[in-house]
Amino acid sequence: MEATAPEQTASNVPEFTVSELSFALKREIETAFPRVRVRGEISQPSFPRSGHCYFRLKDENAVLDGVAWKGTLPRLGLRIEEGLEVIATGKLTTYAGSSRYQIIVDRLELAGEGALLKLLEDRRKKLAAEGLFDAARKRPLPFLPEVVGVVTSPSGAVIRDILHRLADRFPRRVLVWPVAVQGEKAAGEVAAAIAGFNRLPERGPVPRPDVLIVARGGGSLEDLWAFNEEVVVRAAAASAIPLISAVGHETDTTLIDFAADRRAPTPTAAAEMAVPVRADLLSQTLDLGKRGMACMTRLLREATLAVSGLARGLGDPLRLIEERQQRLDIAGERLLAGPRRVIEVKQQLIAGESRALRAAGERYRSETRQKIERSADRLAQYGDRLQRHSGDLLSRSAERIAQLGKLLESYSFRSVLQRGFALVRDQDGHPVLAAAQTEPGATIAIEFADGRIGARVTEIAPGAPRGATAPAKRRDGSGGGRQGSLL
Repeated sequence: MEATAPEQTASNVPEFTVSELSFALKREIETAFPRVRVRGEISQPSFPRSGHCYFRLKDENAVLDGVAWKGTLPRLGLRIEEGLEVIATGKLTTYAGSSRYQIIVDRLELAGEGALLKLLEDRRKKLAAEGLFDAARKRPLPFLPEVVGVVTSPSGAVIRDILHRLADRFPRRVLVWPVAVQGEKAAGEVAAAIAGFNRLPERGPVPRPDVLIVARGGGSLEDLWAFNEEVVVRAAAASAIPLISAVGHETDTTLIDFAADRRAPTPTAAAEMAVPVRADLLSQTLDLGKRGMACMTRLLREATLAVSGLARGLGDPLRLIEERQQRLDIAGERLLAGPRRVIEVKQQLIAGESRALRAAGERYRSETRQKIERSADRLAQYGDRLQRHSGDLLSRSAERIAQLGKLLESYSFRSVLQRGFALVRDQDGHPVLAAAQTEPGATIAIEFADGRIGARVTEIAPGAPRGATAPAKRRDGSGGGRQGSLL
């Protein structure tokens, strides 16, 4: 019995491909949710090389994928960071490649003031850890700046308050760098203004400010947020020009206040910090001048009294002068008589010294004559003795020389030659002490007692060793060896 295939049940459910179903869901979702606002916490943000940003929005029970395209990121108004609670605005769509739905974000807002305060505190701790808020970095403000730079909006009441306060206290030259103080562009413009003022040359066509004021009126935390951005805080900390922060009212606090050299509660107070009161300086200068004149007057009065007291102790100057004149006249008379008396005394002394010198000269000549006579007698005696002793010395020396001559003659090799010996020399004149020092054909010289002859070696006796090494020559030219030298 053959098996029969099961019959296919007819159905009216339409059949879709996966792509058709995915695109159908995509159209439904985008049509039902063309624009939505979703509140959640940012998680796992990533920034691939494409420039887009992918992240997740989550709450206690669900997770929603999100994406911000590369061209949208600069316009979001907020940097996407881990753990930030935001309200994302955009449209829902699906991603067919992984069967996910996601939100394409074109705007981000912080979800309430609590999230802003948390972000602000985290950023403050981060910058403080880098040392941007250290007290050692803060510089003192100049006492009287020549030029004041102001970074603020040119159209608000802040710049008018600052200019009015500066004019009341001490008019100074003011340079205003107009910037936006609220919105997406505010942070970049404020940072660029601070850096721009610092780049001005000190003696350039546009004078470089001696002090900077960054000012803005009051507002909410969101309105003042531009002054909490890192770029503004870092620009304030890096400023070489002393900087005063005057953002908001007295109760408002922004991160630029911690990085600035001084914080002013209001823009008007910043102007008061920047310059002193001209009227107070004039008053203080006049007061110091009066005090200086009073001091000088008192010193002159005291000096006058002191001089008067000293004058009373000195006596009558005219009488003192007359006494000095009388003493001068007496001294003049003594001075005229003094040289004559001195000349007479000196003449007497010279005469006495002349007589003493003549007597001393006669004594010296007599003594010298006697000494010469005695020296001549001794010299004659020494001559006689020298003559006697020189004859004896010469005779003894002659005998000694004769003895040494005989001894030298007995030691001379000439006496050996007289006994029948001969002295053999080589062609260089060196003595030949052994037959081994010659070779057949060599030229030699033979010296006898009565003369010298030349000879040539024809043969060597059989008993003489061949190839023997010649004895070394002595430095004095005599030969070495066992036989010894005839010298």
